[in-house]
Amino acid sequence: MSRIKGKDTKIEVEVRKYLFSKGYRFRKNDKRYPGKPDIVLPKYHVAIFVHGCFWHRHEGCKDATTPKTKTEFWLEKFDKNVKNDQIKQEKLRELGWKVIVIWECELKKNFIMTMEWLEQEIKCHNVEGSLR
Repeated sequence: MSRIKGKDTKIEVEVRKYLFSKGYRFRKNDKRYPGKPDIVLPKYHVAIFVHGCFWHRHEGCKDATTPKTKTEFWLEKFDKNVKNDQIKQEKLRELGWKVIVIWECELKKNFIMTMEWLEQEIKCHNVEGSLR
């Protein structure tokens, strides 16, 4: 497990490149925020998590499998990951941040459509934020 990357995964890098090409400026894995979001857009008050389906247990996804050996260990680990995700995301929301989770399988299935949806979510939040 020591070889598993916690940040700068291939899919995260692709998402960041896309956002940068569209003019978005961001911070990555910023420790100042709960859960160290993968991408933080301070201007829009948006925190983005790019979740792997296996590690973060994307419900209903074929990639969220459980290994056949040491099953109890893995189930505990996955449960802890999911609970931790919920706690950190809730803390961000309490601080007034919009939290967006993008799943690895969605990006692999249709990257452009998922990124267009992400842009709409960012813009929608920015419009809502400016109305306050």
